[in-house]
Amino acid sequence: MTTSALIMMISVQLIVTGITGYFFFKVLNTPPKTDNNDLDELIDD
Repeated sequence: MTTSALIMMISVQLIVTGITGYFFFKVLNTPPKTDNNDLDELIDD
């Protein structure tokens, strides 16, 4: 494997891992969506 191919392979793997980590972190830190209908049902009970 040539040096340029190795650099390209490592950089692409780092970019894909970084994007995956960003979206995984974003999903974990997004608060759950509350639906007003669910809250109304809880208040009525």
